[in-house]
Amino acid sequence: MSTDTGSADPKRRKPRDRPLVIVLTGHGKGKSTSAFGMLMRSWARGYRCGVFQFVKSGKWKVGEAKAAKALGGIDWEKMGDGWSWLSRDLDESADLARAGWAGVKRAIGEARYEFLLLDEITYPVKWGWIDVGDVVATIRDRPGFQHVVLTGRDAAPELIELADLVSEVQKVKHPMDSGIRAQQGIEW
Repeated sequence: MSTDTGSADPKRRKPRDRPLVIVLTGHGKGKSTSAFGMLMRSWARGYRCGVFQFVKSGKWKVGEAKAAKALGGIDWEKMGDGWSWLSRDLDESADLARAGWAGVKRAIGEARYEFLLLDEITYPVKWGWIDVGDVVATIRDRPGFQHVVLTGRDAAPELIELADLVSEVQKVKHPMDSGIRAQQGIEW
């Protein structure tokens, strides 16, 4: 994990500011992209920012991670093994998700970040690898000022109930429907 963190001081917050829980779900493209946009805004305001990606592995060279590294001050953890539904070892995938969640719980408990993005966390929750009740309790009871953004398809009803803001991204049309493969700069 990077030691170069944002410089935000929670005491500088405006009285109207409240830490939010945001869920971006649905079957359309743009959930993570929207969350990364909020990450950039938070970074620009000096927030201490962290990203935990629950599906993508360290082998994935995603453009957002490259941008975050160039900006500095954004901790970025990839704890998946790629697209879990293609995994050769689902037990290992589940263990990676649980270990990643343990790291997130520590970060939340320490109030390490003021903006925390849990990218694609809905998948390990849906598959039962991470207990939804534990996720809800941890986020609900988080100390200090911490915005938490959760992304992924099929968000559990408990996550939706917890959230202050929920957006559902619906696919209307996608290039892959016409046989156009995923492209750098668009999908990753």
